[in-house]
Amino acid sequence: MKIYFAPLEGITGYIYRNIYENHFGKGRIDKYFTPFIVPKEKTFLTTKEIKDISMDHNQGMEVVPQILTNDVRGFLQTAQALKEQGYDTVNLNLGCPAGTVVSKGRGSGFLNDTKKLDEFFSQVMEQTPVKVSIKTRIGKEFPGEIEDLTEIFNKYKFEEWIIHPRVREDFYKNTPNMNAFTYAFEHSKNTVCYNGDIFTVGDYQKIVQEYPSLDKVMLGRGVVANPGLIGEIHGNPPMTKDDLYHFLNDLRDAYLEELSGEKDVLFRVKELWAYMQTMFDEPKKDWKRIRKAQTLDAYQDAMEHLLETCGFVENAGFIAP
Repeated sequence: MKIYFAPLEGITGYIYRNIYENHFGKGRIDKYFTPFIVPKEKTFLTTKEIKDISMDHNQGMEVVPQILTNDVRGFLQTAQALKEQGYDTVNLNLGCPAGTVVSKGRGSGFLNDTKKLDEFFSQVMEQTPVKVSIKTRIGKEFPGEIEDLTEIFNKYKFEEWIIHPRVREDFYKNTPNMNAFTYAFEHSKNTVCYNGDIFTVGDYQKIVQEYPSLDKVMLGRGVVANPGLIGEIHGNPPMTKDDLYHFLNDLRDAYLEELSGEKDVLFRVKELWAYMQTMFDEPKKDWKRIRKAQTLDAYQDAMEHLLETCGFVENAGFIAP
């Protein structure tokens, strides 16, 4: 089974990817996907995006840049710019449910206009300078939209089709619609990857058992919440508090080296704890201290106190904070 690491905007940039790979990845992640790149009129890649996808910043990892657009020209120009950076594959984001994205007909908002979607791919797939994979939801409003989407996608040869079996209106609530996923998996002419709510080893094993011919899965929020989850899936012991402590300290130090100041670093590490605090029993007081910390020293004290006083919840998975 191939395992992919989903992109989380603002979290899984190249700094996080490198520190994660050094501590927990170690060859267990087959592909990392970057947070999405939105094509611009004049500058195809910003300085920040170039830093994130630079081969020098992603050594020893297979990384796939993700593009967010509904514009043929913007996609092709950005794909060409990424090819010039050394990439042979890009991923199109058709899953983001954010209101600011959907209102512009991008992400999962693009799924609603099947005619335009088909026209987009008819041009893109004829002209693309690189291979293209897609990451989608099962529809914008209704699970039944998956049938029309499958028919459209079957016209084209994608590198792979990554499916998160929720509609846009679900955001990340409710449970994945496995009937819709099963339909796409059974009818797709493209190879399929499952993505959605794999928060524990048991969640992973359930997918493997229900789809024995499935050969790739993507995890995101579950790995950010529990960085040791991939190791557990591969049969290794669960992550210890020491493992997490050293990971977080190395990540903090790497952010300090690369980011503009303590405020930016503090924002990044706090954002991680919005996910990771769900692994612990009774973390509320310390999580509140982490949220309110105004300096890295205050954050460090709160983080260390949480690790000292709170225990891991067995098979906790991820619960949205």
